[in-house]
Amino acid sequence: MTNSNGKITTVTLGSGGPEVGVQGLGCMGMSEFYGATDEAAARDTLEAALAAGVTLFDTADVYGRGANEEFLRPFVTAHRDEITLATKFAIVRTDDPQYRGIRNDPAYVRECVEGSLRRLGVEAIDLYYMHRRDPAVPLAESVGAMAELVAEGKVRHLGLSEVTGAELREAHAVHPIAALQSEWSLFSRGVERSAVPAAAELGVALVPYSPLGRGFLTGAFADAERELPADDFRRYQPRMVGDAAVANTALLEPVKKLAASHGATPAQIALAWVQQRAAVHGLTVVPIPGTRKRSRLEENVAATRIVLSEEELALLEPIAGRVVGSRYLDMSATSDSRE
Repeated sequence: MTNSNGKITTVTLGSGGPEVGVQGLGCMGMSEFYGATDEAAARDTLEAALAAGVTLFDTADVYGRGANEEFLRPFVTAHRDEITLATKFAIVRTDDPQYRGIRNDPAYVRECVEGSLRRLGVEAIDLYYMHRRDPAVPLAESVGAMAELVAEGKVRHLGLSEVTGAELREAHAVHPIAALQSEWSLFSRGVERSAVPAAAELGVALVPYSPLGRGFLTGAFADAERELPADDFRRYQPRMVGDAAVANTALLEPVKKLAASHGATPAQIALAWVQQRAAVHGLTVVPIPGTRKRSRLEENVAATRIVLSEEELALLEPIAGRVVGSRYLDMSATSDSRE
């Protein structure tokens, strides 16, 4: 998936959506959640991504409580016409580090977009997502408020995150949805139950987050609680600690074998699998692996050149069904809880 100029190829997000590189970059970890960040290295990674043809850069107002958007501002300013900028609203944080609320009401939508525009230093956001769904607020109200932002020129395209197929259809009837961002990886395939078929039917692109299972699929660590810093949120992911981690590490053996046969890394095999979901399900797929390091960025982008055979895909097929432990300690805000 590379052009003659060596950059990754491009695809269109949704019907009439923006054209982006077939792999994007998740920027969350550049501000928090995964331990200390080297800001200079992170900025170098942003530049390396763009040079490789990565043009979709993903953030959210909740990452660092606005700090991630502010961090991206100089890069966005320098390359505004070259990139597609995505950010999100809906998750509410307070001074309590454990608290996570959700708001989808129209007043909050407008409050959030103004804050993101200010922090990012832009007049319009290319792709604006509702980060999580609050079932207490009718989708017509939330998406209707988002649609008003498009009419006002503050947002160019709309996205949703962690919604079911039925919710995607309902929202799309109010205003075209360009992209659905949900977790999708060798370990997490719940999105295939209803959201993927709905997206394929509606022409909505899938933007998988955590396509590397937050690093677990790379083999970089085997037990988050024992190996990762105290401020790394993966220490609280059920499938990454204790007996679950032991069982799940064993599931990586076929990934490692395929990596060896391709002269690749386990991360590249995991990403290649996600990229090939496009052909399997008949829709556009643009994963957004997150990294703060140029070397990892280059490794991830190189995965777009790997094509797995039907036999190789079959070896990986059973993995998700054998995973022990849930994606989050509290799954109530995910689409899985509403299927």
